[in-house]
Order: sequence, then C-alpha cells, then structure tokens
Amino acid sequence: MPQKDGSSYTILAEGNAAGTEVYPGFEDREGELQVRGPAVFREYWNKPQETKEAFTPDGWFRTGDTAVYKGNSYWILGRTSVDIIKSGGYKISALEVERHLLAHPRISDVAVIGAPDATWGQRVSAIVKMRDGHTLSLKELKAWGRAVMAPYCIPAELIRVEEIPRNQMGKINKKQLLALFYPQ
Repeated sequence: MPQKDGSSYTILAEGNAAGTEVYPGFEDREGELQVRGPAVFREYWNKPQETKEAFTPDGWFRTGDTAVYKGNSYWILGRTSVDIIKSGGYKISALEVERHLLAHPRISDVAVIGAPDATWGQRVSAIVKMRDGHTLSLKELKAWGRAVMAPYCIPAELIRVEEIPRNQMGKINKKQLLALFYPQ
C-alpha cells in the first residue's frame, strides 16, 4: 500500500498536469482530495493550529472534499465531513439530494445535512426555505421524492426556515446547522 514517509494516510492516486496514476487496488475508490503546488497557500495568517490541521506533515493541503478518479477525470463528490451522509450502510451525497430538492417547485433554497440517528447512524434532514406563499409538509415532500430519488435519499426530516444562514463567501456552514438544530 503506497504511503508517504511519516504520514498517516494512504495514497489512492497521484497526478499532475501530465496525467494521473491510480495505484492497483484503489480504482474507483473515494478519498479526500489533497493538493500541493505553487498556487496553493502556505498557511493561515497568524493561525498556526488551523494551519497544522489543514496540511499533512509532508505539505499537502487537505481540501475537505471527497473525490474519486474514474473515466480519466476527478469527480468531487462533496465535503468529506458534512456532504457525505452515512445512513443504514448507504453513503448518500447531500449535494445530490440538494440538487433534487431544488427542482421542487415550492423550494427556493435548501441545505441537506446528516442528522444523528440512533438506529441508522445518520438520517437525511432537509433544511428548506420555501418560495413566497408556499408551504410543504414532510408527507408531501416524501411523496414527491419517491418519483425522483432513491428511497434512502428521501429526507426523513423537513425543517422550514425563513433564511438559510451563509458565511461571508456565500457558503452554508453545515456544521453550524448541525449544532443549531441537533445540539449534543
């Protein structure tokens, strides 16, 4: 199994502008995308602990994205920590569920998170902003979802909000949503 000296991770594939090599036995295997090069920043300004956590000991930046290399392309599947929901043995892409839900005629914005579940590990929870003047029940959402999603991807919970909070860059902080709606 290929490993970098002194590291605690296994390399599935390595690549650069000239091409990518997938190591035997790791074809179509998902892992965290890590990058290194002259265009990648070196550190967080005045934040040594955050810098240490964001980089491997040998200098690779941990993007936090789950990726797979197949068909001569890298496919980014979502955020490693929050965009992959593990429920009852299934690995569900929160981003894929969000794409489906955004096609619903009553939903204007959505964030899908993996809520803690004692039986399944996590359950699909949809936080939605409704279009003006519209309502939606969980029962209606599930009925609609059966036509467009796999059964295990259909949200088990529906949380309606006035606005989905975003950071300065316009991104949704799903860890913050988990803490807000599912405090431990």
